[in-house]
Amino acid sequence: MHQVADGVHAFVQPEGGWCLNNAGLVAGGGLAVLVDTAATESRTRRLREEVERVVPGGPDYVVNTHFHGDHTFGNGQFVPRATVVAHAGTRSDTEEAGLGLRHLWPDVEWGETPLTLPTLTFRDELTLHADGGPRTELLHVGPAHTANDVIAWVPERGVLFTGDVVWSGVTPYILMGSVTGSLRALERMRALGASVVVPGHGPVGGPELIDATEAYLRWLQDLARDGLRRGVGPLRAAQEADLGAFAGLLDSERLVGNLHRAYAELEGLAPGARIDVAASFKEMVAFHGALPSCHA
Repeated sequence: MHQVADGVHAFVQPEGGWCLNNAGLVAGGGLAVLVDTAATESRTRRLREEVERVVPGGPDYVVNTHFHGDHTFGNGQFVPRATVVAHAGTRSDTEEAGLGLRHLWPDVEWGETPLTLPTLTFRDELTLHADGGPRTELLHVGPAHTANDVIAWVPERGVLFTGDVVWSGVTPYILMGSVTGSLRALERMRALGASVVVPGHGPVGGPELIDATEAYLRWLQDLARDGLRRGVGPLRAAQEADLGAFAGLLDSERLVGNLHRAYAELEGLAPGARIDVAASFKEMVAFHGALPSCHA
């Protein structure tokens, strides 16, 4: 946990790969807001220890930016003191997904991660006000990474918590969301004028992280158009792709899943509409040559 602005902190988990997500804390004026949790019991306990160094007793609110388990499995360690907040669609998706993420990597020591659903939901935006402290604006920007992504914007401090809509040194992943929706979300975030950007995975940066994520997605669209033109599937298109400027990003196998979404959208699938996640994951494994590494 390190301070990125007055009363605003980022909890960063290197290296930012599968299930190694970031979280954030906004504290001041008698109110503490935690943005996202962690994937495992032990990692969430570490997060809670760091939070309580800043806010004895823990946060008043826990915000889930989306439903994936690395951001939500730790909810149970902060209730009943904290109220868990999310988009209404995220609550539904969290309930449907359950603890399924644990089955993808059975060797991870997940510990106790009881499914803890949000109890406060909203549709478009919700502002958490502090008496004399910075306010936290929760803005629905999905579909992007998932169908119902939320970002947390702290306007008085110029800090933006993006969830998994923005990535830093890590391959973006939009299989369950939308390419075009992500591009719209990035443009909306850019317009906020943040000076500090805390991505869902990878090191904290500035607006350049928004630009880098957009560049990858534009390249992805071009790759998908070329693959469809040549009549090759997402796996083969990924295998034949020259990663170029994106070769250094972690978890390059996500390109396969991203191409599944990009192909589907070019063929008319609505942004955020359901897609065969299991089939895509199998092809990611084939591309990678093994199950992708998860160090949660």
